[in-house]
Amino acid sequence: MALEVDITKKLDGFFMHMQFRAEREIFAILGASGCGKSMTLKCIAGIEKPDEGRIVLDGKVLFDSEKKINLPPQKRKVGYMFQDYALFPHMNVVQNIEAGMGKRPDRSRTESLIRQFQLEGLEKKIPGQLSGGQKQRVAMARMLAAEPELILLDEPFSALDTYLKWQLEQEMYKHLKEAGKPVIFVSHNRDEVYRLCDTVSCMNRGKMEVMEPLKEFFQNPKTRTAAILSGCKNISAAERVDAHTLRAVDWGVTLRVKEREIADDIRAVGIRAHFLATVERPGEENVFPVNESEIWEDPFEWNISFRKNAECSWLQWKIAKTDWSPEMGIPKELYLKEEDILLLTDS
Repeated sequence: MALEVDITKKLDGFFMHMQFRAEREIFAILGASGCGKSMTLKCIAGIEKPDEGRIVLDGKVLFDSEKKINLPPQKRKVGYMFQDYALFPHMNVVQNIEAGMGKRPDRSRTESLIRQFQLEGLEKKIPGQLSGGQKQRVAMARMLAAEPELILLDEPFSALDTYLKWQLEQEMYKHLKEAGKPVIFVSHNRDEVYRLCDTVSCMNRGKMEVMEPLKEFFQNPKTRTAAILSGCKNISAAERVDAHTLRAVDWGVTLRVKEREIADDIRAVGIRAHFLATVERPGEENVFPVNESEIWEDPFEWNISFRKNAECSWLQWKIAKTDWSPEMGIPKELYLKEEDILLLTDS
């Protein structure tokens, strides 16, 4: 079973062009607010109409602009969970779940979903009497009650606090794997994506820049946008000096990569804040002078902002409190291993 999407739609300020294929997996669309993530889901669900293109689910055409096909949402067999869950406020839990079953609710199916999502004892409560986690469970149960062939999740954890989010992520992951359907998971939160998804795509102003297996996306982002979305704190414009040397313009340093060749289209360099380390040996390459610095304390680590001089941009160095403390003194230089240098294109 697979979802194939190739659509365009004019949005406010830019054109959205989404082209991808998702198999029986949890497929993430990671992007900043306003990039077109939610609009993509609405087009797949039939809530919005693309200007042009084609959407096919398991061989069934949901939308085709050339053939004038545009199935209504109720005929697409697509389950869609909104950010705010969109429960019916005056219906109780049972009624909300059965609303997903159409005109002929199956009470035995309802009871099975109530047990599956641990909603026993809440059957007569309306959404206003439920916690955030309970609302999410009801919304998930209602979506699966319709027996969808495709599941769309639009930032399902955005309204939850950190502790509850972790618990519900684990529950949702179990339910999604049991369902065995393609899942499109929209988020701007890299941690959610890393814990839940199999494949990651990076969306920027309506276009998909990168689509890769999860680990590859986070370990080796290819574009500036992908690096930012993957959590990279330090990014500088870069100028290629030769095949193995570039200048990080914003930081005022020159970096060497002996084991890789720097492509002509490299325009930026990225460094993860945790990968910087104190210099172990004199004469190391890829060394960053720490001539100005500021220290910020987080609950479990120190965050040191530093730069070469007033004309250069600040970098961030993060280190666990178990490994360093201000009493040890801020080092005069920090070092980066060659393999930890991220070479980035603009798109």
